[in-house]
Amino acid sequence: MRAHQIMTKDVITVAPHASILDAANIMLRCHLSGLPVVDEHGALIGMVSESDFLRRGEIGTGRKRSAWLRFFTGAGGSAADFVHERGRKVEDVMTRDVITVGEQTPLDELVRLMERNGIKRLPVMNGKTLVGIVTRSNLLQAVASLVREIPDPTADDDHIRDRITRAVYATDWRPAGFQVAVRNGIVHLHGIIFDDRVRQATIVAAENIPGVKAVHDHLCFIDTYSGFYMESPEDIKAAG
Repeated sequence: MRAHQIMTKDVITVAPHASILDAANIMLRCHLSGLPVVDEHGALIGMVSESDFLRRGEIGTGRKRSAWLRFFTGAGGSAADFVHERGRKVEDVMTRDVITVGEQTPLDELVRLMERNGIKRLPVMNGKTLVGIVTRSNLLQAVASLVREIPDPTADDDHIRDRITRAVYATDWRPAGFQVAVRNGIVHLHGIIFDDRVRQATIVAAENIPGVKAVHDHLCFIDTYSGFYMESPEDIKAAG
């Protein structure tokens, strides 16, 4: 999937000369955490978000720098803080260096940009024109749409077992002596693991195979240093 397939197309924007109050009210009324800022020609010039309202003089949350820090940041840093905390217009507080993406940007790149830059939204551009915006909510909706079960005519027990086996054996963490038993879509996992994180990874691998109705964990854990052996939590619970 790509940006144009999940983006919100009817983007609510705000003008740079709009008041801070107007921007805050728009965000509250429309349940938005950020707004693209566009000039009179429709060009994207910034972003204003919830974080831009955290340090404000009106609510007494202005930044308090020590004398030592003020010395290193200089008058320019103090002046910039003053504008951001007491400015009355959107252009006073907005982020100007906006990270944007194109309509064909793939989902993995969208996620990488959000994670690397600590941002929650990415404006989508067609040339210099703002055509949409991708937020973390859009990504969540994409996940929800992709994980809906689609009937698979080949999802019989034999196919399920083969697909789970191939999926797990394609990894570098597969359990030792790994075996899969499937009956009526109910999966039983057997083998030996040396790191308990492999247990959840193996279960997830099985759950991702079409036709799987439930997964039962029978993976045994062995500590490589002490030789300590423990059955799966599911088997321990069943035995008790």
